[in-house]
Amino acid sequence: LYGWAQHLVEQGKAYVDDLSADEAREYRGTLTEPGRNSPDRERTVAENLDLLKRMRAGEFADGERVLRAKIDMAHPNMNLRDPILYRIRKAHHHQTGNAWPIYPTYDFAHGQEDAIEGVTHSICTLEFEDHRPLYDWFIANLPVESKPRQYEFGRLNTSYTVTSKRKLKQLVDEGVVDSWDDPRMPTVAGMRRRGYTPAAIRHFCEMVGTSRSDGVVDVAMLEHAIRDDLNQNAPRAMCVLNPLKLTLRNVCEDHAAIVAPAHPSRPELGERELRFSGELYIDADDFREEANKKFKRLVLGKRVRLRNAYVIEAVDVVKDPAGEVVEVVADLIQGTLGNDPEDGIKPKGVIHWVEAASAVPATVRLYDRLFTDPAPDRGGADFMGFLNPQALQVVEGALVESGAAEATPETRFQFEREGYFVADRFDHSADAPVFNQTIGLRDVWASKT
Repeated sequence: LYGWAQHLVEQGKAYVDDLSADEAREYRGTLTEPGRNSPDRERTVAENLDLLKRMRAGEFADGERVLRAKIDMAHPNMNLRDPILYRIRKAHHHQTGNAWPIYPTYDFAHGQEDAIEGVTHSICTLEFEDHRPLYDWFIANLPVESKPRQYEFGRLNTSYTVTSKRKLKQLVDEGVVDSWDDPRMPTVAGMRRRGYTPAAIRHFCEMVGTSRSDGVVDVAMLEHAIRDDLNQNAPRAMCVLNPLKLTLRNVCEDHAAIVAPAHPSRPELGERELRFSGELYIDADDFREEANKKFKRLVLGKRVRLRNAYVIEAVDVVKDPAGEVVEVVADLIQGTLGNDPEDGIKPKGVIHWVEAASAVPATVRLYDRLFTDPAPDRGGADFMGFLNPQALQVVEGALVESGAAEATPETRFQFEREGYFVADRFDHSADAPVFNQTIGLRDVWASKT
């Protein structure tokens, strides 16, 4: 970029200007009045090159001089009234340290960075429309190999979200989220860590289309696209978030292993083997000693089917001294693997489970929308006041089937009856599995609104 700035000076298309910020503002003119040429506009090429070199060497103070393009101070588009290319700023840079005391402006860097990276279509939001002529001017007047083109479209905003970089930075700086790749963040890195798939994001963009006007899209559309993609492509596994011991009194060796499909409608994804024994774990929320007919899970004296396995009947419980149920005792109904019970009595429902000896303890992070209001920053409102306290819940001590625990980072699963999850790309390992919830099986926010 600095070399290209020198090129513009050599071509007589840039100059070093000594006007102060207030003077430059006065010389710039207004929307109805043309600007005036700076007294320094006619400096010689040699003088400008010397001054630019001294700016680069750090000889001048902040704000003492700038490098400007020589375009047209009477142009109706104020962005072309000799815009600034380089400013003096003696500040520490997070990548280059103190090597540079001058820095390029966004307008100067934008098109050239696109050209360096081989960008063909630079997609911007509508506020950059008036900057496009300047983008094109730089590309036309510099020896860049690539010729990118800027296009502007309406900003795509989603409900329950903020996309302002300043506001997202505030969330990071104040520790509301862990980092820019926190799964609650609407960043590419955050969405990837959350388990969103590229195909789902592309489908969402296709659904909402492009527009020349700003608008807000219901985030439920994005969630639908993600849920639909994962439903079709994520293999199944079982994870118990709140383990409750289940002891089966009549299990024999014939029941030791069960083969289940990796996906109910995708035979090409293969099968998985589920270990089965007399000691299992079910979710505590799936058991009650007594319940009404609406409760379709395990109740004393009633039958349910274990997912992909047998029908069982709860016959007894074991309680701790405080009276809490710590173990459910049940009988396995013979001949019910994949079939109706032999006596013709059908179970009330289906619950998931893991085998005690082979299950692996896991950390499961449950995520929800970051904000409770669909427009957290409308009308200048303090968006921090709409933070969702339930946006992250960390479950320690969950139990997951061994096959899922051994999966590589970023492998996605549907944990049956729980939702869609992804093995964390940084923290997950076979010995200490960590899963991030991508999305639930159904839209729970619809019922809230």
